[in-house]
Amino acid sequence: MPDLKLLEYLESYLTENRRNRFKKVLAQRTKHFTVATEDVYQLHNTSAVIRSCDVFGIQEVNIVEEVNSKRIDREIAMGAQKWVDLNRYHTTKSCIADLRSKGYQIVATSPHADDCDLIDFDISAKSCFFFGRETEGLSQQVLDKADCFLKIPMFGFTESLNISVSAAIILQHVTSKLRKSNINWRLTEEEFIEKRFDWIKKTIKNYDAIVERYQSQR
Repeated sequence: MPDLKLLEYLESYLTENRRNRFKKVLAQRTKHFTVATEDVYQLHNTSAVIRSCDVFGIQEVNIVEEVNSKRIDREIAMGAQKWVDLNRYHTTKSCIADLRSKGYQIVATSPHADDCDLIDFDISAKSCFFFGRETEGLSQQVLDKADCFLKIPMFGFTESLNISVSAAIILQHVTSKLRKSNINWRLTEEEFIEKRFDWIKKTIKNYDAIVERYQSQR
C-alpha cells in the first residue's frame, strides 16, 4: 500500500499550482491506448511522437531499438519524456509479447488489404499503435502479428505522412472519441498515486534526503 501520508508530506514541497496541475493532467491520462515506434532512424521523429503522446494524454510509449539505438532528443520532446513513461525493447518480438501480456491488440499503421480507415476504428479494445521506419515502414514481423491495420485517408499526390504527423493525427482522433465514450479509460487509483510519487520525485530537489528525513521523524 502506498504511504499517503508520505505523499502528502512530499506534496507540501510543491506549490499549490503545481499540485493542482499534476492532478488535473493525471485525471486525463490513459493507458487504454499506447504507441510503439519500431527502429525509427530520425531521432527527432521519436521525440516528436513522445511529445504528441504527452499532449494527448497517452501515459506510455514503447520504443523498439533493434537496429537503431539513440538517446531521446530532449529539445524536440521538450521535456515530455519526463512525464511520459518510456518502455524500451531490444527486439520487436519482446515488445509485442509484453504488450500482449498487458492486454493490448497490435495495430499496424500501414496501408493493407484489410485496413481500416481512421474514422471507422473501434476504440473499445486496448490498442497499441505501431509506427515504423521512415522509408521502410513497419517490419514484416509487426505486419504478420498485427490484429488490425489502420490508415489515414489521403487524397493528394503524396502517399505517406511523416510518422510524427501520423501519430499526432491518429492520437488526436482516438483520444477525442475515447473521452466522449463510456469506456473506463482513466488510470486506476493505484496508477494515479504511483505517478504522483514519480512526478514529485522528478520535480523536487533532494528527494531522497526529504524522504529519509520524513521517515526519521516517524
